[in-house]
Amino acid sequence: MTGARRYWPIWAATIPVVLWALVRAFGLEGNGPLTTALFFTPYAAVAALLVAGIAVALRNWAAATVAALAAAYLMAVVLPRAIGDETEWPAGRQTLSVLSANVYLGGADPNELIALVDRYRPDLLSVQELTPMFAAKLRRTGIDRRLPHSVLETQPRGRGGGLYARRPLTALPQQTRFFFRMPRAMISLPGNQRLRVVAVHPQPPNMSIERWREGLESLPAPGVGIPWILVGDFNATFDQVEFRDLVDGGYRDAGELAGKGLEPTWQGPEKLPWGFMTIDHILADDRLGIADYGVEDLPGSDHRAIHARLVLP
Repeated sequence: MTGARRYWPIWAATIPVVLWALVRAFGLEGNGPLTTALFFTPYAAVAALLVAGIAVALRNWAAATVAALAAAYLMAVVLPRAIGDETEWPAGRQTLSVLSANVYLGGADPNELIALVDRYRPDLLSVQELTPMFAAKLRRTGIDRRLPHSVLETQPRGRGGGLYARRPLTALPQQTRFFFRMPRAMISLPGNQRLRVVAVHPQPPNMSIERWREGLESLPAPGVGIPWILVGDFNATFDQVEFRDLVDGGYRDAGELAGKGLEPTWQGPEKLPWGFMTIDHILADDRLGIADYGVEDLPGSDHRAIHARLVLP
C-alpha cells in the first residue's frame, strides 16, 4: 500500500473533527442542521481524542497534530462544565429551592414527581409540557397541599407550562406566540424579597431553528430590577452560541457552577446513548449564588428532573 493510500483513512476521520471544532469556535452553524448537530459536541471531543491517538499510532504526525489541536479546543470548551467550583455556602442567608421537570406530553408519572417534591421540598416547581390531564393528576396527588400557589398555562399536546410555589405567585405578562407556553411570575419571599421566574421551553431547533432562536431571544435580560431566574427545558446547550449569549448576558448556570454541567437531562424516549444531552437548565441572575445542583430520573418522561438551591442577595 502506498503512503497516500495508507494515510487517507485517518485524514477522512481528522477532517470532520477539525470542521466541528471550527464551527463550534466561530459560530458557523447557520440555519441548517449543524445547529442541532452541535448538541453532540461532547461526543465530538471524545472522537477527536480517539482520532489523534490513532494518527499517532499510524505515525501520521500531520494528522495527529491537527486532530490534537481540535481535541484540545473541544475539551477546553466541554470539560469546564464538569469542573465547576463556584458553589457557595449560604452562611445564614436566605435560599430558594427550585425543581424543574419536563413531563413529556403529560406522560410522566405524577406520583414520582410528587415524590421528588417531597424529597427536595422546593419553594418553586417549573413544569414543562403540562397538559390539563397531568395538572389534574397533580391536584389529585396533592400538589396543592405542598405548593399551594400556581400560575398555569395548561395546553393539549404538551404545549403547556406551569409554575407551582410554596409562597405567593403573581402572574406576569408572557409571550403567547410560541408553540410552547412559557409562563412568567413573581414570587414573594420572606423579608420582602422577590424574584421573577420563567418556566422556559422554546421550540426545539429540529422543529424550527428560527422559532427556537426567537424563543431564547424572548427571555428577559438580567441585571436590572428584581432578579430573574430561568428554569426549564431550553432545548439548548453551551455548544450553541444562542445559549452562550443568553448566559453571558448576566446569568449563571447552576449545573455548570456545580460541576455537573455534563449530567444528561434528556435521554430520548428510548434512552439511547446518543440521546444523552444536557438541555435542561436553571439559570440565575448573577446577583444570586448557587449552593447546590442535582439531576434525578423521572419515570415516564424522556427528561430527567433538575433541582438547585439558590442563594439570595
